[in-house]
Amino acid sequence: MVHRGEISRKSAGDTLSDIILGGQDGLVNVLGVLLGVAAASNNERIVIAGGLAATFAESISMAAVALTSKMAERDNFIAELERERKEMQEMPEKEAEEIRSVYKGKGFEGKILDEIVEHITKHQELQLDLMMKEELGLKKVEQKEIYRGGFIVGLSALVGSFVPITPYFFLPLKTALIVTLVISAIALFLVGMYKAKLTVGKPYKSGFQMVIIGMGAAIAGYLIGKLFGAA
Repeated sequence: MVHRGEISRKSAGDTLSDIILGGQDGLVNVLGVLLGVAAASNNERIVIAGGLAATFAESISMAAVALTSKMAERDNFIAELERERKEMQEMPEKEAEEIRSVYKGKGFEGKILDEIVEHITKHQELQLDLMMKEELGLKKVEQKEIYRGGFIVGLSALVGSFVPITPYFFLPLKTALIVTLVISAIALFLVGMYKAKLTVGKPYKSGFQMVIIGMGAAIAGYLIGKLFGAA
């Protein structure tokens, strides 16, 4: 049985994952675009226009990807559920052996194992639920979970995108470029540390890894902008 507290912790973990995914992706992609456009045009208005276009395109794209990914996960679950239900009806002995194999792998044997298999196979919905989780490793995707994930990822991408673009609204181009790199590196480092503290890994190592990813995107964008920039 899954307790309410466990569900709450899992939901919080999924939310954190969505926030980090959207925020990091929005920041890194827009940072690369900004530096590329700045290197190519050396024009503040064009840089801001390119950055804003990338910001909203990225946010909508990330939200759509998260949405369709969850929908695909839901559809796959439904298809596998029906297939498993059909196999339970047509091949009950085979399905019972699969239950036995699962619990034998957990260390049960002898009479206790026989009693577990007998009890589970007498309750079709319990058996179906166990086979989906234990054999296939699939979980049911709720409708609200589909839209919640898409909204959080899209909003996080939007917020993350404004980290590198904000200095360009208030500072000269060259100054904004330096400030953008600094605040983006700090933001990525803090996100990496926070993620490691809540999950696993070394905070400083995780922080530096995020910074390297972001700076890699910035360098790539800058070099491409220089290569194809106006004379």
